[in-house]
Amino acid sequence: MVLQIQPPTQPEVIYPDSDGQPIANSTIQFGWIVELKQNIECLFADDPNVFVAGDLFWYPVEGRNKIVNAPDVMVVLGRPKGDRLCYQQWKEEGIAPQVVFEILSPSNTQTEMDKKLLFYDRYGVEEYYIYDPEKNNLRGWLRSEDGLDVIPQMEDWVSPRLKIRFVPSSEGLQLYRPDGERFLTYTEISRNAEQERQRAEQERQRAELAEQARRDAIPRLLQMNLSIEQIAQALGLPVEEVRTLAQE
Repeated sequence: MVLQIQPPTQPEVIYPDSDGQPIANSTIQFGWIVELKQNIECLFADDPNVFVAGDLFWYPVEGRNKIVNAPDVMVVLGRPKGDRLCYQQWKEEGIAPQVVFEILSPSNTQTEMDKKLLFYDRYGVEEYYIYDPEKNNLRGWLRSEDGLDVIPQMEDWVSPRLKIRFVPSSEGLQLYRPDGERFLTYTEISRNAEQERQRAEQERQRAELAEQARRDAIPRLLQMNLSIEQIAQALGLPVEEVRTLAQE
């Protein structure tokens, strides 16, 4: 009798989606994370294959759940939109986030940021940007043949992948879309949306009033002995519609 020894089963690797730490350590840092994520999502709203995430765990190596990072904002071109508990790169056609942003808070240490730079360099990030809102300091790295290299001049720098423009100033960092429009805060986006809604409602009401005024003019024009055809031409209405309204 031959006994077949079954190979030991490999334990399932768990990929946590949280470390129990807050997304941000200050309202300033959180505000920047939200502004970057929302504006970039708006920029690529019509492209179903651009995934944008904030503070999402990224696992680049299958089976290695200790190799992980959670960029403040990451952009993955070539992967579909949609919810994810974490970004497991081997399940995403092996595509690494091409663009990563980190927003510094007072709790970030130089050692921590050095480790992040090494991680992003090692696992394929093409563009890496760090902004310190407290010190109003912007730094960037761009991938070359040898890895991530420092971008020597960030003034009016344009992201090769996102086509957004960075404009540091004494008042703080400003970012601009490819069409020249400035990145907006959530409050500004909401206010603009409400103003647009109000404009649309006012336009709808004006159109309804104009339409009603044209309809109300039909009886008066008939009393002036104008023909149905003449009224239709004068009011810009179809002849059949004028005839129907005249009979009401």
